[in-house]
Amino acid sequence: MSTLNGTDIEALAAAVRGGDRTALGRAITLVESRKPEHEEQAQNLLLALMADAGKAHRVGITGVPGVGKSTTIDALGQMLTGAGHKVAVLAVDPTSQRTGGSILGDKTRMAGLATDPNAFIRPSPTAGTLGGVTRRTRESMIICEAAGYDVIIVETVGIGQSETAVADMVDFFLVLMLPGAGDELQGLKKGVLEIADMIAINKADGDNIKRANQAAAEYTAAFHILVPISIHWSPPVITISGLKNTGLDVLWDHVREHRAALTEAGAFEAKRRDQLVRWMWSMLEDRLMAGLKQNARISALLPELEAEVSAGTLTPVLAVHKIVGILGI
Repeated sequence: MSTLNGTDIEALAAAVRGGDRTALGRAITLVESRKPEHEEQAQNLLLALMADAGKAHRVGITGVPGVGKSTTIDALGQMLTGAGHKVAVLAVDPTSQRTGGSILGDKTRMAGLATDPNAFIRPSPTAGTLGGVTRRTRESMIICEAAGYDVIIVETVGIGQSETAVADMVDFFLVLMLPGAGDELQGLKKGVLEIADMIAINKADGDNIKRANQAAAEYTAAFHILVPISIHWSPPVITISGLKNTGLDVLWDHVREHRAALTEAGAFEAKRRDQLVRWMWSMLEDRLMAGLKQNARISALLPELEAEVSAGTLTPVLAVHKIVGILGI
């Protein structure tokens, strides 16, 4: 992408607001760029678009591999566009540096939405760090909202830390699970349940219906022993089938009810503001870590410190003291 001046940024922002898909793609490419000369331009573009963002439903969706995230998102997205919504799907994949995630791959997984003129699918860039991926996803979300997309679905393709990162950037965090909660419940991290706004047991069709209902009962019982993420919302557990397109209307009703409940209590905007502040701190930590790794003296010392810590001849605390001592802090 060539260097843009102030007039170019204003023109690009206007085109994004007008719903120009080519401009939308250019804008996201700009914020994804890791070239230093593009960073200020990207931030100026975001400042120009901030007032037009923030009105969409932001929904995060996670689940174990094979749970049917893509099928569910494809069916849910088409249901929503059919009802007059504009839907953007953004993927957070901290493993994409290894797998080389591609737009083609995402569009193949969501064949219906890929050809829907009221839908937009964008994978995460191969940013190398989760902080880098989530920063670009947050900024892409702002651009999509300014372009008129009123439903933003953020899918966690990776697992682990990405779940918490996505929950921290959306209004509603949905966890998809498979029927047969016995083994699944054993392997489910308590932390995922603690940040979920709802659990949906997917593939509740055919011979799976009875097992799905049993799983729903077990997850409901699990929720009863946890402190809810919000005092204004009790996470429901439902059964759905993305493949058969059943239960998705109920799913969306819960998303809307959640927003209404938090808005009425004054907690919705407070959550959004808190997310912005946490985003600032997350980006600060990411930038500081990048600076540490670029410091020549620290880079030269790290292999020696790591070897000593690994051998047990130096404690981790003393190793950290040596590193920060170089920085003078």
